[in-house]
Parts: sequence; structure tokens; C-alpha cells
Amino acid sequence: MAQANVQLKDFRNIGIIAHIDAGKTTTTEGILYRTGINHKIGEVRGDGDGATTDWMAQEKERGITITSAAVTCFWKGCKINIIDTPGHIDFTAEVERSLRVLDGAVTVFDGKMGVEAQTETVWRQANKYGVPRICFINKINQIGGDFYKSLDTIHNRLSKHALPVHLPIGFEKEINGLIDLLDMKAYTYGDFTDKELTVGEIPADMLEKAKNARSLLVEAAVEAEDELFERFLEQGEESISLEDLKRALRKRVLAGDFFLVTGGDGRGVIVEKILDLVADFLPSPLDVEAIQGTNPKTGDVVERQPADDEPLSALAFKIASDPFVGRLIFVRVYSGKLSAGSYIVNTTTGEKERIGRIVRMHADKREDIDAVGAGDIAAVVGLKSTFTGHTLADPAHPIVLESIVFPEPPVSIAVEPKTKADQEKMGIALQRLAEEDPTFRIHTDDETGQTIMSGMGELHLDILVDRMKREFNVEANVGEPQVAFRESIKGTSAVQGKHAKQSGGRGQYGDVWVRFEPNETGKGFEFFDEIKGGVVPQEYRGPVQAGIKETLEGGVIAGYPVVDVKATLYDGSYHDVDSSELAFKLAGSLAAREGIKRATPIILEPVMKVEVTTPEEFMGDVIGDLNARRGRIEAMEDLQGGAKLIRAIVPLSNLFGYTNDIRSMSQGRAASTMELAQYEEVPPNVAQQIIEKRASK
Repeated sequence: MAQANVQLKDFRNIGIIAHIDAGKTTTTEGILYRTGINHKIGEVRGDGDGATTDWMAQEKERGITITSAAVTCFWKGCKINIIDTPGHIDFTAEVERSLRVLDGAVTVFDGKMGVEAQTETVWRQANKYGVPRICFINKINQIGGDFYKSLDTIHNRLSKHALPVHLPIGFEKEINGLIDLLDMKAYTYGDFTDKELTVGEIPADMLEKAKNARSLLVEAAVEAEDELFERFLEQGEESISLEDLKRALRKRVLAGDFFLVTGGDGRGVIVEKILDLVADFLPSPLDVEAIQGTNPKTGDVVERQPADDEPLSALAFKIASDPFVGRLIFVRVYSGKLSAGSYIVNTTTGEKERIGRIVRMHADKREDIDAVGAGDIAAVVGLKSTFTGHTLADPAHPIVLESIVFPEPPVSIAVEPKTKADQEKMGIALQRLAEEDPTFRIHTDDETGQTIMSGMGELHLDILVDRMKREFNVEANVGEPQVAFRESIKGTSAVQGKHAKQSGGRGQYGDVWVRFEPNETGKGFEFFDEIKGGVVPQEYRGPVQAGIKETLEGGVIAGYPVVDVKATLYDGSYHDVDSSELAFKLAGSLAAREGIKRATPIILEPVMKVEVTTPEEFMGDVIGDLNARRGRIEAMEDLQGGAKLIRAIVPLSNLFGYTNDIRSMSQGRAASTMELAQYEEVPPNVAQQIIEKRASK
């Protein structure tokens, strides 16, 4: 399988990104078939072997991608590392961490739907990491598939700077190829299973359209180079050679704000044209800016060039449990060489670790290799203390790369083992799953003693429970989904916290005055020390902060963590004999309880950005239902085929089971997606209900 000695300029690290069901996995399967990795095309749904990159049982059953699978293939001298990412919003962290380490991406669109809700999310994520993209409009050969209407939705919702590089020949089921606007040739096939494309002349009825589209492409390309632009103005389009055109278009694509568009059937021979675009226009590691990080010893910014002779720097971007080799850590090597048997330092934790085996991954199959060089992606076996976002570096030249930040999970469920035997297994299973998934959290509820799982949505938690059962043989009882509420304050207060106990012998004395006020959203808890002189000795100020922090984490009015609060210690008193660290910690705790109650406390709830696609006849019902769920309608748009798009902001607590509700409301024809928008204040009447419900537990 391996092709040795591929030069770094011919490496391509790409992701396949899109909305759920646009055909990412099928397109990846088509690519693997065409590059000789597979001898047949796997089906995403059905009872067959399943798609190569959807290798988990849950993925095969549901026909969706859950984990990002890594695959290596070769095309026309290029080595292509492909990561097939999930499209469902609950697994958006998988997309986030993949884009962090990729150089380019292929965005897949459903030709029947155009741009969908999750397409916009992954597009924004790709913008955030500056990832150049090419666009593939899939399924245009199906009923309702339309290349040009889909292209319009890209222009309206994503970018005006997206131009076709290929035009489809035919319409819907009659599609049998495309016109390549670069070499102005037609590439056709009889059936999508054909082994190769037939090259011929452009059909006469499409020649004018193709010439116009090519002119737009040339005009966009020459903007990349002044010399080309002047030649184009003086001598016209004919003066721009094919090499000139490709070079200039590549510069435009690499800039990250210009996108080439193609279309077809992702299962078929036409994916060869996608592979050509990947090889010709997406970046190699040499085209991406050198990675920057900080020296953990000095704090200075350091840069690493993508070369094997530079000191090692690599980022762990994914952890997976492999049933055969154990814990796999996927790494992107930015500089230097990672060799099996060598020692590295995890600069995030400061620990030294030994690299066991290095494997080249092909979804769930693996091939042992001795080393992985700069610009490449592979999986490492044997690292015990390395997690997602950690940096691996040469011990003599340490560097810390920017980590990956993940959102806090808004949905929780309680789980408890069915039997005593399941109890120990459940602890191990949850720990393993939490290692793999940075958006999955586990904690124990102090009041009830229950184990609480938190995730990005109902589907996310559903799949984690399912994996616990299948992979770790743990039977568990699962509670109803719960919302991760938060507490905060709107006002300010200045209170005294005094802990004084005298009961013969040495007493306890701690006395503080603390001011509480709202902090900026997302800043969390911050502590300030404004003590003048020695009214509270230095050694007691840390315990005051610890007492306040502990109290806020446990909640004050309803038992939910208190966030975005500033606490300022500004006065107090102490006793030479009776004061202690414990007394001041308790004084801080008392101040926090009283201070929060006096500073207009509020409850915050997660609200979701919801997008519903529905046929027009159900629009009234959908809007009425969203209003009944305390939703705010933000916008409405017309889509292809008479469908409507409704965008709304809705509290998460009113959205459990919404996917099923909307299906039954629309005879199965409406669909929805949701993602966390922000935390907002709960209305007073709802807040009272939440407080009473917590008190009754």
C-alpha cells in the first residue's frame, strides 16, 4: 500500500466536511476505490460490509459518521491523508479538532438541498482555522439535484467567490460527465461504475456556456499575479496558458477566500476529478505558514518549519481505543521526525514519554511504520499521559503549540450500573470514553451520589451509552436528559463573612469583607485582593479565595455552579491566637453565600440555535410549536423545491425529543439541526420552578 519517497510538496492533508447526509462518507469511499485502496465501494447504509471509514457498529446502523476516520491514499504522485469528519452537530468537536491539523478541505454539498445548516457551521470552522477549500456538489444525478441552484445557495449563504471549474453534462438522471473548464474537454462515462472517463469534445449545445464560465474563471485567476493581469488586459484570454491558469488559481485557492466548485455522483468515476483538484489546488504542508508555539521555559514565541531536520513538534488531535492495539493517539507532525522507540516530552504536561509503535491508519486497519516525518499524520501506540490538544516535542528543544478549545457540554444524564459487577467496568468505560472525547464530561453528584454524564446533545449521549454497552459490556440504567443550568448575578453586594467559635481552649476566628459584582460573560470566577496593610495576613487570603470558589462551584440559590462573578477581598480582621487557614476559608464561604443572595442572583440556561427545514404546508405548525417552546424566530428563507428554512433561538430545556416531535408534526418531511448559541437569563417564573424542583430532590 505504501508509496515511499513522496516529497513534502506532494503531501495533502485534507478533510471531507459537510452537513449530515450530504455524502461525505460515500465520496470518501469513491476516492478509496479510485485510488486502489478498496476493491469495491462500501455502502453507508444497509447490511453489507459498510463504508470503510464508518467502522463503528453505531455508524453502520445509523448511516452517519461519528468519529473522524483517518485514511491514507495515493494519486498521481501525491500522498493524500484524508479525514472523513462527522456532519451531525453533536459531533462538531470532531470537525473542530480535525480542521485544526488539516491543511485543506473538500466541502461536500447535497445537490438536492444546497447549503444546509451544518454546512454553514463547518464552513465557519474552516474559516476560523484558515483552511483552503474546494466545493463538491454531490447527488446532482438524483431527482431534485441541481448544480446551478446549489451554486446559488453557496453564493447567497457562504461566499460570492465560488466559481465552477467543471460544468455537469446532462441533468438529474441524465448526467453522464462534466466539462473541464481548464483544458476545455468533456469527460464522460456510461455508468458511475465505469472504470475510467472518456475524454472528448464539448457538446455543441454547451460550448457557449462553457466559454462564458471559463472567461469568469480566467478573470478571477489573473487577479493573483500582476504580470498575468497586465498580459490579460493587453492580449486577452488566449494569452493565458493552461499552466498560467492553474498556477494563478492555486494561489487564489490557497489564500482561503476563493473556492473552485465541481459536481457529480460521489460514488462514481467522477471522483477522479475531485482527486485532480486536491492534487492541483489544495495546499501541501509547505504552502501553509510555519507553525508557531511558545517555549515553555522562557515563554518566547518560537517557529518550526515543516522539515525533517527541524526539532520535533507534533500535536495530538484525537484519541481512539483500538480493540487490537489499545490506546491510539493520532498526531500531526509539524516539524522533525517522530520515530518508534524514541523518547519525547509532552510539553503540555511536562512528562517524558516513550513512543511505542507508529501505525499508518486506514480507518480501522493499520500498517506499522518506523517513523513519521514533518507534514504527515499517523497514529502512535504507547503514550499513557497524552490527550487531545497536547504537544509532543524534542526534549532538547521544547515547544508548546496552541491547544484546541472545546465548548462546555450543555446536556447531562444520570447513569447507574445495573449490577455490582457492572460498577467497576462502568468506571473504566467512562474514563476511556472521556479520554477519547473532549466534549464528554463525567462527575459525581455530591447530593445524590449519582454518576452524571454530560455531552453536546441527546444523540451524543445516546451513542456513548450504546458504546459503553457494546465495547465494554456495561449494562446501565439511564435517567432523563437534564439541562446544565448555571447561576450568576446581575447586581453588586458588599458583605461580611465572619466565622468565630469560642468553646474553651483555642477558638476559631476569621473575619472578611468581600465585594461581589458581575464579571464579563465567559470570564468565569475572578478573585481580587485589595487589602491595605495587614488587617488580613497574606497567608489567610488564599484560603479566603478557596472558600469562595468552592461555594460558588456548588451553587447558592439552586445548586448549579455560579459563573462570571468577580469577588474582591477589601477588609477584615484576625486574631493572633484563634485565626487559622480553615477559619478564613469558612469566612470566605459564608461571605459567598450571603453575597450572591444579595447581588440579584439569576439562573442562566443554554439556548440553542435551531434551524428547521420544512415543506411550506407545515410552516405554521412548526412556528407555532417553536413559540410554545419559548423560541424566538430570527429569520425565514425560501429554499429549493418550495421548502422553507426557519431559524430560531430556543431554550435547550424545551427541545428534548424535538427531532421526533417535528417528524410526527410534518409526516416525516421536516428536519432540524441545533447547536449551542449561548447562555441566557431564565425568566423569573421559570427560575422559580427550577429552584423549587431542585429543592424537592
